Amino acid sequence: MRLLFAFAFGLLFGVGILISGMGNPAKVLNFFDFAGTWDPSLAFVMGGALLVTAIGYRLVFRLQQPLMAQAFSLPTKRDLDAKLLGGSAIFGVGWGLSGFCPGGLIPVLGLGMSEPLITAAAIAAGIIAARWMIKLNFGEQPAGA
Repeated sequence: MRLLFAFAFGLLFGVGILISGMGNPAKVLNFFDFAGTWDPSLAFVMGGALLVTAIGYRLVFRLQQPLMAQAFSLPTKRDLDAKLLGGSAIFGVGWGLSGFCPGGLIPVLGLGMSEPLITAAAIAAGIIAARWMIKLNFGEQPAGA
């Protein structure tokens, strides 16, 4: 049942990404082009997502436990460190250069275009490099390893 819900919500998210145009890298890149062909629609999509998320969190946290898990799994770390800030900056640069964020990338992987495949390969390479650097520089185990 849990897998069915995950599939249904993932499908809903993917359809929403495609309908909103956020799977089109040109639309996303135009959001960042303030001096040229600026397109504010991404701000409306993000605002709508924040509104739905805020309402969803308010409703979900009224429950004693999640419907599909034994307990809520929330992050406990609250400090801003170099890894978080550096990773966020690299994510933003990659999004700005490619026009794809991971959420918008996944629904368009099956459309037969080369750009999403190249972007997915770059994201995978970045994840592997980050895990390697964390292990090498910080002597830590990457999260989830």
